[in-house]
Amino acid sequence: MAGGFAVDAKVAGGRREFKGKITWYVWLCGLVAATSGLMFGYDVGISGGVTSMDDFLLSFFPAVYARKHRARENNYCKFDDQRLQLFTSSLYLAALAASFVASILCTRFGRKRTMQAASAFFLVGTGLCAGATNLAMLIVGRICLGVGVGFGNQAAPLFLSEIAPAHIRGALNILFQLDVTIGILIANIVNYFTSNIHPAGWRYSLGGAGVPAAVLFLGSLVITETPTSLVERGRRDAGRATLEKIRGTADVDDEFDEIKSACEIAAALREEERPFKRLRRRESRPPLVIAIAMQVFQQFTGINAIMFYAPVLFQTMGFKSDGSLLSAVVTGGVNVLSTLVSIVLVDKIGRRKLLLEACVQMLIAQSAVGGIMWVHVRANNNPSQGWAVAIVVLICVYVSSFAWSWGPLGWLIPSETFPLETRTAGFSFAVSSNMLFTFLIAQAFLSMMCYMRAFIFFFFAIWIVLMAAFVVALLPETKGVPIDEMVDRVWRRHWFWRRCFADADADAAKIDSYC
Repeated sequence: MAGGFAVDAKVAGGRREFKGKITWYVWLCGLVAATSGLMFGYDVGISGGVTSMDDFLLSFFPAVYARKHRARENNYCKFDDQRLQLFTSSLYLAALAASFVASILCTRFGRKRTMQAASAFFLVGTGLCAGATNLAMLIVGRICLGVGVGFGNQAAPLFLSEIAPAHIRGALNILFQLDVTIGILIANIVNYFTSNIHPAGWRYSLGGAGVPAAVLFLGSLVITETPTSLVERGRRDAGRATLEKIRGTADVDDEFDEIKSACEIAAALREEERPFKRLRRRESRPPLVIAIAMQVFQQFTGINAIMFYAPVLFQTMGFKSDGSLLSAVVTGGVNVLSTLVSIVLVDKIGRRKLLLEACVQMLIAQSAVGGIMWVHVRANNNPSQGWAVAIVVLICVYVSSFAWSWGPLGWLIPSETFPLETRTAGFSFAVSSNMLFTFLIAQAFLSMMCYMRAFIFFFFAIWIVLMAAFVVALLPETKGVPIDEMVDRVWRRHWFWRRCFADADADAAKIDSYC
């Protein structure tokens, strides 16, 4: 009777609270796993600064160096070079492919081992990039870094969502995005100082990526695997012991029973149908569509175009090299501080409100930047200092809104909404979608800026309007819902997505009629 009552309460919508406390060990595990975001963020921030350094351009892209210093070169086209863009974007193409391999590794070997593999690839890639003597060696190094990013971005958000108590899952998961922003800031600071070290400053910048990779590798030796992953791989005793440790109590029967139940259902469904094939089912559509859409929209805010190429962008606006790097440091600092806002608010006011507020703020900032650049930044003249500072302020306004919304929630929501049987496979589509569109933006942005000029900002503003409509109509709230109850308490109750479960419910009723 007790078991039956628990099921009825869950279906009726009663909020289930598992026993336990927020332990220091949970936060330790979260901080170590989030270091994967530090690796990712450092690379996002370092590439734009390095591609603006003269010593780097002379070594690998002399044609771009010549255009950069040509007296009357078009401001918008100084850095338009497909090979230069490939330096940045090749990492994300490798990460796209690696994310599917990482999905299999996460299921078979666990989230922890996958993060260790990520740090190993990142260390190899760092050595190749920092020691590069030709473009081919540089690109191979970037590909190794990409494998590390693909593995880390797949495993870390899942790890964080699975160890976190439901009521702080948002805050703990956003540690990943916080570390991304800290990585970007550190990279901008490193670039600011190494830009004055000749001729090897760029080597120090690229070599710095090895520090977060080493921290993740060493830290992963002292953290645990998630209880879900241990039970999923048949290690129930270890799974329970780990759950007791991270919850700080031996009274974990209810939560452990739910994890076991989810793993048993997942195992049965995987025997019947492989996870990637199961994602083609109608009932798998809601979290899959949301996961992919969140990543596509995250990139079409234009954030990575700004973060990758911030120093280049600020040089286009008329800043000198040091000034452009310093402006990038300022925007990186805003990025970090604003992500802290998300950690505080995400489990209090929910995901949807943060996303919608940010859409309004980003739309205003992007449109204003586009308008100023259209009027004051021409092909062969720079804006006045006052307008240039205004652009930097508006970009900071834009970055702040992204940092407490689409940045962290783009990773949080896909990591918490898939059922266990398709969680790693489904999240790999989120990671790969992110990497695909990051690749496209990184590869195309400098060329787009050359041809579209100021209208590039209006292009991203149009996408922001579409994002807001998507959140209003199709994105359900997931605040406070236990991770293994998403299907019953979120998807089956949503006005649109519930229709995806009609066939599954009919099949279940048919099975019950035979029993």
